[in-house]
Amino acid sequence: MRGPHNIWRLIRTGATMERTGAMKQAMDAMEAPRAFRIFARTVVWPFRWLGYRGDETLPPLTRAITALGPAYIKFGQILSTRPDVVGVDLAKQLQVLQDDLPPFPRDVAIKTVEAELQHPISELFSEFSEPVAAASIAQVHKAVRADTGQSVAVKVLRPGIEKAFRKDVDAFYFAASLIEKFSPASRRLRPTEVIAHFEGVVKGELDLRLESSSASEFAANTAQDEGFSVPAVDWALSARRVMTLEWVDGITASDIDQIIAAGHDRAALGSKVLQMFLSHALRDGFFHADMHQGNLKIAANGDVIALDFGIMGVLDEYTRRVYAEIIYGFIKKDYKRVAEVHFEAGYVPADRDVDEFARALRAVGDPIFGMDASRISMARLLSYLFEVTERFGMETRTELILLQRTMVVVEGVSRSLDPHINIWEVSRPVVESYIKSNIGPRALTRDLWRTATVLARFGPKLPQLAEALLIAQTQKAPVVEPRSDRKQALWLVAGGAVAAGIGAVIALALS
Repeated sequence: MRGPHNIWRLIRTGATMERTGAMKQAMDAMEAPRAFRIFARTVVWPFRWLGYRGDETLPPLTRAITALGPAYIKFGQILSTRPDVVGVDLAKQLQVLQDDLPPFPRDVAIKTVEAELQHPISELFSEFSEPVAAASIAQVHKAVRADTGQSVAVKVLRPGIEKAFRKDVDAFYFAASLIEKFSPASRRLRPTEVIAHFEGVVKGELDLRLESSSASEFAANTAQDEGFSVPAVDWALSARRVMTLEWVDGITASDIDQIIAAGHDRAALGSKVLQMFLSHALRDGFFHADMHQGNLKIAANGDVIALDFGIMGVLDEYTRRVYAEIIYGFIKKDYKRVAEVHFEAGYVPADRDVDEFARALRAVGDPIFGMDASRISMARLLSYLFEVTERFGMETRTELILLQRTMVVVEGVSRSLDPHINIWEVSRPVVESYIKSNIGPRALTRDLWRTATVLARFGPKLPQLAEALLIAQTQKAPVVEPRSDRKQALWLVAGGAVAAGIGAVIALALS
């Protein structure tokens, strides 16, 4: 970690948040103690003149994050998927964070394309437009392949974006280390793990080969899904900093007036969006985790087209089964079974009372099912469910939090298309189909066969594996002395109380 750089970056961050009014908003959303608010704002206030002014037409938090640059915009977007960390209210505010930045020059994009694909642009494309969309990490150009005449979308990373992100991620880690040292109560939020999660997502988005791979896998999984499509990846024209997809035309899902004018069946579209998401999550365990209106288009034939595959969710088969049983149990109002599933999965500690937990779940489900059909919300149910499970000692599971957040977004898209949609009636066929295929005698037979196949493959090694395991159990593990981080300690001393206070404030506000 580069101490001086990190301290200066945190001072600038705190000053910007104070200057834009975002500091108070973040403190309110996080329900920070009064004494801590007074201390933090007193420390930051003298430096507010160093902060960026930002766009005064934006809300305070959005204004501050946008002013601080691409890394902070992406961090805010990713934190919007973690209501377990920042709270529900702040997560909702971050969901509206815009990723619409000024584009970089077309000539710079062309140089990147030529360097990555190792050919002059004229040999690759007969046309290469000005940017048609620009976000925090990359921008998109419409082009025409020189050899086939096919229209394509070319996504190009911003110049120097990798270096910029490395600097800011380094500062985020520094802030996380400060808050963990000086605010023990906040360690339950696991700041360093949150930053590590952010870094992992960003690394995937900074290598467009990985996003191309996600798009390709998603397209293969959904190839037989009627009414849903994913643009094909053009691997010959893709590299680490360039990604090329087939060009698709359609109406953005947020443009309801155009959708109506085109004569599309809005009720059918609303149902399709929700059912496709559930199908991808349960059937494939690989789902689009940023499925907002801007990443969905409606084709002329009524197909839903998905775009932007930088953030994808993954669920293993066991988690999918647990999730399906929980949803199905609520649909059937079998709260005892929902409670048992949580205990069987180890989500709730075994020393808690199953019947008491079932009664708590009934308090979650019955009020929601008593609502008018158009107001029933699976997203709200999952939100309440996590509140209850937290009270019963359930540890945070990142994959389920991401699933819940995406469910909130998808449900919002479906309701914008069809305000009268009955979420449960639309979801029920997908969940029931998955239950029939993956839970019961047929699934048990399939699982046993897979287990037997694995054991047969490792059969010759089983005696040695058993012997090694027994030997390891009888030997004491070596004692590892904790290692002190002298360099980090030096910077902490050099930073002084001001940097520590600012680091704690910013880390709390942003994590």
